[in-house]
Amino acid sequence: MAALQYWLWLAGLPQVSGQMKLALLEHFGGPDKVYYGEQEEYLLVEGINRRTAETLGDKSLDRANRVLGDCDRLGLRVLTIRDAEYPDRLRNIYDPPLALYVQGRMPRFDEEVAVAMVGTRRASAYALETGERLAYQMAAQGALIVSGLAEGGDAAALRGALRAGGVTAAVIGGGHDIIYPKGNRYLYEDIAARGVILSEYPPGTEHIGGHFPVRNRIISGLSLGVVVVEAPERSGALITASRALDQGRDVFVVPGQVGDRRCAGSNALLRDGAGVVTDAWDVLTGYAGRFPHKIRSLRIEEPRRFGGTPVPAEKPVRKSAPPPEPEKPLLDLNGDHGLTDDQLRIVRALEGRTVQVDDLIEETQIPTRRILSALTVLEIDRIVTQESGKRFSLSVALK
Repeated sequence: MAALQYWLWLAGLPQVSGQMKLALLEHFGGPDKVYYGEQEEYLLVEGINRRTAETLGDKSLDRANRVLGDCDRLGLRVLTIRDAEYPDRLRNIYDPPLALYVQGRMPRFDEEVAVAMVGTRRASAYALETGERLAYQMAAQGALIVSGLAEGGDAAALRGALRAGGVTAAVIGGGHDIIYPKGNRYLYEDIAARGVILSEYPPGTEHIGGHFPVRNRIISGLSLGVVVVEAPERSGALITASRALDQGRDVFVVPGQVGDRRCAGSNALLRDGAGVVTDAWDVLTGYAGRFPHKIRSLRIEEPRRFGGTPVPAEKPVRKSAPPPEPEKPLLDLNGDHGLTDDQLRIVRALEGRTVQVDDLIEETQIPTRRILSALTVLEIDRIVTQESGKRFSLSVALK
């Protein structure tokens, strides 16, 4: 492994894009070889122009050495993209960070049911309570909750996970030595003690607005899926959801009140086919089979009404024996079932099997927008269940 100073030199060149840095690493073989390269050789790398080559001609290591000193002072580790501990999930996205600054214990993300939970900073009381409750439930059943450290929805999710005794990961948009927002100082300390705080920005970097959309690709990149609790039409949470879709991650949404601007963006995601979340198992059911050693069936004893005065969380109680499989409720298609024509065709197509949404569209010949809308209503009415990979099955028995 090349000396860290060369990694930080390359990562710290603001005029060179992330994709160019990766291309340089592939061409030269390592950051030290990039450092000692000549301008004419830089120009042989696809995408590198004369101006970028001149930027690479700045060989000062002063900034890199200063950052290493700050990391030592603050107790931070530097994790590079070629370290074995760097998560493959993140390494394989389109634009992975070259280096991460790590505070706390780095989980093995590739072996974890990591679920990102995001929401608006100006969250409603309903969103704060629901997000905290869902994070508590998921953490108690074995999920690792990932979020930002912003006020509002992010902080509520992290608090819920911590109170369940779960491991949490927070991704921030600035340096570790600058607490933002200041009101989250104690939450910051709790996460650093029991989980991990990650940033691609070195110590001393202010948390400015342009950093947060960039940071969001890391939140989704570390996770199997993203839960949007509440988001207006212009929201960083929607950016995270968009990056998640680009990365092939699942996207789930907590339904919000129709007409409330605070959830106009998240409700639009539901309209476009995101999974409906009213309970932690709506998210975890798709991952339990893939990670049976992580996800456990528990009766969640919520220690208090979320959003009120905190009290210590009791350890979740394991069920003594699994309950018998409940009988599915009966849906009589010969009676007054209340389904639209589109919903009826979908229900008949799903009888006795699980079907991917694209196959449903092809079989039923229902236009995409209409079928997604119908599936959303059927999910809310608990007639169908969405599984991972946008696959649907019936939650009822047909008569």
